[in-house]
Amino acid sequence: MRIPLDYYRILGLPIQATADQLKQAHRDRTLQLPRREYSEVAIEARKGLIDEAYEVLSDPNQRQTYDRQFLAKAYSVDVTLGEVTPDSGQTDAGEAALRSLAADPSPSEAPTPTIEITPGQLVGALLILLELGEYELVIRLGRPYLSSGSGALGKEAGKAPQRVLGDIVLTLALACLELGREQWQQRQYENAAESLETGQELLLRENVFPSIRAELQGDLYKLRPYRVLELVARPLEQTTERRQGIKLLKAMLQDRGGIDGAEDDLSGLSTDDFLRFIQQLRGYLSAGEQQEIFEAEARRPSAVAIYLAVYALLARGFAFHQPALVRRAKQLLGRVSTQQDVYLEQAVCALLLGQTEEASRALELSQEYEPLAFIREHSQGAPDRLPGLCLYGERWLREEVFPHFRDLAPQQTGLKDYFADPQVQAYLEAIPATADASMGVTDPRRAPSSSASRASGEAIPAPAAPQPIAMAGQIGSTVPWSAPPQSQRISPLPSRPEEVVENGPTIAERVSQLSPEGQLSGSNGRRDPGPPPPPIPISPGQRPRPRTTSPSPRWGRLAGVATLGIVGVGLLGFATMRTLGWVTAALSGPRLERPALDVGLAAPPIEIPPIPEPEPEIGVQSIAERTVNNWLAAKREALGKDHNIDSLATILVDPVLTQWQNRAEGGDRENWYWEYDHSIEVLKVEPDDPTAETLAVDVRVREAAQFYEFGVRNTANSYDDTLTMRYDLIRQDGEWFVRGMRKL
Repeated sequence: MRIPLDYYRILGLPIQATADQLKQAHRDRTLQLPRREYSEVAIEARKGLIDEAYEVLSDPNQRQTYDRQFLAKAYSVDVTLGEVTPDSGQTDAGEAALRSLAADPSPSEAPTPTIEITPGQLVGALLILLELGEYELVIRLGRPYLSSGSGALGKEAGKAPQRVLGDIVLTLALACLELGREQWQQRQYENAAESLETGQELLLRENVFPSIRAELQGDLYKLRPYRVLELVARPLEQTTERRQGIKLLKAMLQDRGGIDGAEDDLSGLSTDDFLRFIQQLRGYLSAGEQQEIFEAEARRPSAVAIYLAVYALLARGFAFHQPALVRRAKQLLGRVSTQQDVYLEQAVCALLLGQTEEASRALELSQEYEPLAFIREHSQGAPDRLPGLCLYGERWLREEVFPHFRDLAPQQTGLKDYFADPQVQAYLEAIPATADASMGVTDPRRAPSSSASRASGEAIPAPAAPQPIAMAGQIGSTVPWSAPPQSQRISPLPSRPEEVVENGPTIAERVSQLSPEGQLSGSNGRRDPGPPPPPIPISPGQRPRPRTTSPSPRWGRLAGVATLGIVGVGLLGFATMRTLGWVTAALSGPRLERPALDVGLAAPPIEIPPIPEPEPEIGVQSIAERTVNNWLAAKREALGKDHNIDSLATILVDPVLTQWQNRAEGGDRENWYWEYDHSIEVLKVEPDDPTAETLAVDVRVREAAQFYEFGVRNTANSYDDTLTMRYDLIRQDGEWFVRGMRKL
């Protein structure tokens, strides 16, 4: 058989090589051994071809004959070969060939020189072609011999067929590996992945060379971010390729444990690098694709994913006039509002839902002084901050949020168009007054107790990353939230609309009266009652000026969301203030009315109950037993026939709360349930301190479980086991909850 090789390439020399260069090249090529995975069959076949090339070229007569044939085929020129001059190391034919090569603008179109080999030399020839970088040629020549052909080669060479087949498989796999890396360097990422996957499938099919398989798989993992970018950057019409890119991204997220997860997806990207990658990726994704990805990630839970999902929901809700999506964004914001100042986003959500009072409360709590100055500046002459908020929200959405979504960048939707949509009006009118009570704006100084939050099913995700995360486009720095001084807060909207305008217009009517600059058309010039709001403090030498462009995207929030813990601000709430008011009135002295009661000092006017004896202190053993029993009771209810999922929030906190809620919801959705019977024995509790805030409890649990699908008992899945479990308990507001659990 003939293969596209020549003796000069086998030795790695040009045609002008001298005798000394031939000798040195032969020695070097002989000493350079291939990978250790090759058998002696391949090594000997390779060495035989190297020796043959040296033998022909080192003999002047044989070299002269070979050069004549070589040049005739390589350059299609008719030259007369002269005698070899050992001292000069060149031939007349070589000089003629070089001249013809320089004159021919397309020498690559000439026929390729070949040599004739025996079947037993094929494995050596493939190995030499691999070393020369002819990866595609190796694959093309070697594929036909993967099955029966390799047996024929082995028999003809007098060797075992399996050894020959192994060498051919190894050469093809290495060619796929190197070709994939070469295509990777050329930024042909999908072609590179195809080459690597071809090599991996070949080795998996033959079940050989696990170390080479690991190299191929490692490169595929490192290639994934490049493939994702290449695929999602394709035109929106190429849905199949784009879905493949999103599928790869989801696989990376799963391997990492989320956007801000601490697990390794083997891509080589650190947490910071991956967040920058996500930020870079967003410009290629549509709003719907981002909503799909980040809403799913937000359920892990992930604070960064929650924030990104909010942006996607808010952008789509405004652009496509779907207030239901805005409402979902508002609900997600409520889950991070105790960790980060997101009150401006909450104000925009409330505005788009027609909830002006909530928008006012959010503006009052926000610390974003520059946007607040902009809003105040553009609300002059109005009875509230609505005109400025409308202008701020519209510009912010259109100029800072939309550009991060591939399909929304050219959108020019305005607030007037949004509120003029009959479907939007119908939806806003249909929202009950108390519908959003659980997801409204919350003052962290008056935040509800954690038990109340759990009762409403709202899980506050804990941040995963231990250090602040810098993302592309980040502006500003992140600091823990603290309540702004009273003197620096914006004046709130009136608590009731009738305090300003009798029979006032709806928000849609008010927005329709706004000018492009945010001013109310035909405003009566009536201002907020009371003194004007105080100025916003500025640095020395800084001139206050309203923003003439929309505010920044404030990506610094992502860093805060990903790194800040939950900031507990234990200030007095409304009920406490009412109590303090009653105490103040009592201290000012009683107001007696005539006639006064005839009260004597000999006996009390009413029976005074005895002072109760203090309750005995509860030990950690009792705390552990009661908490674990409460958890198992809640588990029976949530996974039972009635699927009382709300019971989980009375005893669990995240991360296990969300996990068990998802499991219970799956049972309700797929029509299966469990009937449990439990008994427990507390083995150990640490620390032995009833005043501790956390406890680690080891418990032996006997669990007899009957599984039902569609009302029919499934005996195969039912069981009666005894397990040793470790429960992590935490005290919140005087109550004990389960924060984690695992089998020992």
